[in-house]
Amino acid sequence: MEVRNCRGCGRLFNYLQGQPLCPACMAELEEKFQHVKEFLRENPKAPLNVISEENDVSVKQIKQWVREERLAFTEESQITLECEACGGKVLSGRFCDKCRTSLQNDLAGAIKRPVGSVAAPKKNTNQKDKMRFLDK
Repeated sequence: MEVRNCRGCGRLFNYLQGQPLCPACMAELEEKFQHVKEFLRENPKAPLNVISEENDVSVKQIKQWVREERLAFTEESQITLECEACGGKVLSGRFCDKCRTSLQNDLAGAIKRPVGSVAAPKKNTNQKDKMRFLDK
């Protein structure tokens, strides 16, 4: 375990993983997330700056929740993020649907091995490669 200062309040806490926030700040952030989620259900077409101001959450934090796929914008929403691979429209996550499918296929292809292409090594039947015994 590592002891760190909380990025939110500055208190010392035992850091395990994730964001460097103490449990109290993490609980407060989760509560804000729930408020943002409810706000988006009631106002799906709200601009990002309005969502930020109404819920006292930074735009950066809202974008992070979208990248983590905790939040998703609707098709009617004018808010979109850019795909990290091609720059296309993303409603949730880091990649657009086309790039996500491409990455999944690439990873699946890297894991699977062709069945018939790996040939067993041939045994060499030369006399000089065989074991010899000395007669006594």
